[in-house]
Formats: sequence, structure tokens, C-alpha cells
Amino acid sequence: MGTITKREHRLADGRELFYFDDADTTLSPERAPDLRTLTPRPETATMRQDPLTGEWISIATARQNRVVLPPTELDPLAPQSPGNPSEIPSDYDVAVFENRSPSFGPLLTDEDAPHSLADLSEIGIGRVRTSIGRCEVVCFSPEHTGAFGSISASRARTVIEAWADRTAALSAIDGIQQVFPFENRGEAIGVTLGHPHGQIYAYPYITPRTQRLLASVEAYGSRLFGDILDFERAGERMLIAGTRWSAYVPFAARWPLEVHLMPHRQVPDFAHTTDDERAELATLYLRLLRGVDALYDTPTPYIAAWHQAPVNLHRDDVRLHLQLTSPRRAADKLKFLAGSEAAMGAWVGDIPPETQAAALREAIARADEENPV
Repeated sequence: MGTITKREHRLADGRELFYFDDADTTLSPERAPDLRTLTPRPETATMRQDPLTGEWISIATARQNRVVLPPTELDPLAPQSPGNPSEIPSDYDVAVFENRSPSFGPLLTDEDAPHSLADLSEIGIGRVRTSIGRCEVVCFSPEHTGAFGSISASRARTVIEAWADRTAALSAIDGIQQVFPFENRGEAIGVTLGHPHGQIYAYPYITPRTQRLLASVEAYGSRLFGDILDFERAGERMLIAGTRWSAYVPFAARWPLEVHLMPHRQVPDFAHTTDDERAELATLYLRLLRGVDALYDTPTPYIAAWHQAPVNLHRDDVRLHLQLTSPRRAADKLKFLAGSEAAMGAWVGDIPPETQAAALREAIARADEENPV
């Protein structure tokens, strides 16, 4: 078997496009140019501060124009064809490109950009900053339908390599404070494209969820993630225990279906994982996702959020980890956030985490038997 190969290209409007070829690819190294005539990219959005919370909200009006559930023959993430002037000129294994209508970017510098984290933490009324940053689309496969769980182990390893490569590259951009790879799956989550894909956001600030995490680390100490993992690995909510990674339902799960996946050693982000860690993750993560889908007769909607340490803070004590959540609380029921949860952030769990863990273990076992990785 060969090695995963990265190939750099440009789209017609100047956006970067990266092909990541599988180690066992059958594709030619040649890639066609993008010959489309495209209108200019939209202006970079503007962030506004909520003075009641200090949070920054990016007002990205261009996202109103994005494609919503197009027919298969007009799939914008499929390889280009005579009848489909899509975003990717050639056939591919994995492709990553800059989002045409991003929430952050395309500007990376601007006179109204955030000056520093201290600047962002100040509270004022009517404060605005330019939404510098970057948003990228990660296509897991050229197929029109599916999700991460439907790809091969070799392809999963390629996607993980792409996450690591892009995390390193985006973290090196001046002004980027956090890099976030994620996958939204299913119309119940609000997905607008059925093509198997995820995204990567490079933020000009540290996200609110991560700010709360940093406060917990500072209150508890640098052993927080290690102690959590030891606690979960010794308990009844464990799902999969690998050599280098473990998956479990967390003790205080918010969602009806919530799973965390964490490396056994301190790793701040994908860029710092080893080849052995990436190889094990490729198979373990597929087992987990296929088990999640085996819970019911139809695919499970979810958000797979890969939390990474901020670019410049707590690199030695914030650990890379997955938080996979689904609003599905039964075969035909979804959880909708009630007033207490949506307005106050005061969550109420519908299913005991131990009950959900037992159901997930059975589903993973069925998936392992029916569709082994």
C-alpha cells in the first residue's frame, strides 16, 4: 500500500482546493482545471458583540443563498460533469476546499479585525469586528449520499489525515484562535446537502463552549481530561475501549444520544496525533458511527463535533475529543429544546446515560457482526 497524497489546486475564483488521495487510490495524479466563470466571492461578514454575554455573533447574510437539498444531478460536491458545474473539477477520494459563502472569511486581515483576545473580551454596546477566518468543506467521498460511517477504513484514514493537515495549516494563520472540524448529518439537524461531507471552521475567537471548558480546567487542574477518562473507563457507560482511544456515554449527557471519544494521551489537536493513533481512530470511529446507525431502522441524525485546544492557550491540558450528539430519543421521536434549555441553558436529560450506553453497546455489536470494519 502507498501513502496518502495531498495535491494542491485553485478554483476559478481563486479559492484553494486540496485533493487527498487514499493510500490505495486508483485515481490518476492528474486533475482538471476549474474552467467555470464565477461571480466574485461575497464580502467578509461582520461580527457583533452581545453585551449581555460578551459573545460574538457573525452576521453572514451570503449564507442565505446557499443550495438547499438539490437533486442528485446538481450535487455541488460531486465531481464536475457536463451537466453539473460543481465545486470540484475532477474525481477524487477526499477533497477539501474553501466555502464559497463562509461564516468567517475570506479576509484574514482587516483594519477592523479583532486586535487580540483581550480586545474581544471587553464589553461594550454596538461593538463590531470583521469576521476574519476561514471555513472549509471536507468531502468524504464522491458518492452522492452517505456519511462518514459509510466510507471504507482506508478512506476514513484519509479524512483524518486531511483533518490533521488542515488543522496545522489553519492554526498557523495569524489571528486564528481555534480550529473546529465537524460533521452535520441528517435533515433533522438542518443539513442542506445529502452528500457525505463535513466542515472545518477557523475562528478569530475562542468559542463560548471552549471558554467554559477552559474555566473548568483552571478550576480543577491540568489533570481534568485524564481523570475524566480514567473515571469513564472504569464505569458502566464505556462503549469501545481501544489501545489508544476510548468511546463512552458521558456521566452528565445532555442529549438523548451523546457519545464522547477521546485519545488516551494528552493531544491538543489532530495535527499532533501519531500515525498509530490515526490508524486506530479510523476503524474505531467507523465502528462507533455504524453502531449509532444500528440503534434504529433508519439512519440517525447527529452532530459530530471534534473539540480541539485553542491555538495559543492550554495546549498541555485541553485534549482533543469528539462530542457526538443526536436529538433522537426514540425511533420516531426527536428532542426539541424547551424553554429551560434553549433560553437558560439548564438542561434536562430524557434518557439515563447508563440506559443509552447499554443500547449503544448492543447496537455496536450488531453493526460489528453485520458490517465489520
